[in-house]
Amino acid sequence: MTTFAELLASKRLKVGTYIGEFATSGIGQILKRAGCEFAFVDMEHSGFGYETIRSLLRHLHDAGIASVVRPPSKANHHVARACDAGAQALIPPMLETAAEAEALVSQTNYPPKGARGAAFGIAHDDYTPRPVADAIAASNAKTSAVALIESAEAVRNADAIAAIDGIDCLWLGHLDLSNSLGIPGQFESGTFKDAVKTVMDAGTSYRKSIGRLAGSPEEAETLFGQGCDFICYSGDIWLLSGALSQGVAAVRDRIGDATAGGA
Repeated sequence: MTTFAELLASKRLKVGTYIGEFATSGIGQILKRAGCEFAFVDMEHSGFGYETIRSLLRHLHDAGIASVVRPPSKANHHVARACDAGAQALIPPMLETAAEAEALVSQTNYPPKGARGAAFGIAHDDYTPRPVADAIAASNAKTSAVALIESAEAVRNADAIAAIDGIDCLWLGHLDLSNSLGIPGQFESGTFKDAVKTVMDAGTSYRKSIGRLAGSPEEAETLFGQGCDFICYSGDIWLLSGALSQGVAAVRDRIGDATAGGA
């Protein structure tokens, strides 16, 4: 099983996708066959509960797909439960300051690196019994903290956030960021581009990976050129909707208003 921490080992291209609707038993194998390396699993906007997440993560990990989970909030009980359910990387919403970044590192790591509550031999451990010291070392090594930069305040603090030891990756939440900047959806705006450059520069300065969702192969190429090594290509809802819409339209275009059998 490839973990998110292992994907962080280099700045090569890593491509995954977003899951916010279809937590099915086959999703891991489907993503694997498609060439994905990771999945961005969203609890904030999906309505997924922790039982669903625990099952979904097992399907993903068994197929060799790494996971990054966005819990409902950055509250400790939300982050901690996602960790125990098996999330390999945690990316809570609206992380805005260095202090919040330090808190996330503490929430996702056992002592002495953090203050995560102890629970071993459960889902995050792959149900493997081992000595406590070994369990702590293994968990700390494979659990990553990702800073979701999606507000003007977070951009102002991007350098300080990236400087925190234990923050492994910066992630651009482009939609919320544009809203926070007062330019909803205006991704070609100079203000938005300046904010993106600030985050990119912070990641580069501290040798942190950077991720973002891309809606097309062309956008993915542009983002990679800017410095994003984690490309989350679209998501389950939009991929199904887009492919199905194109297919249905093509069928109707070929057949038109004809009656079946030519009658």
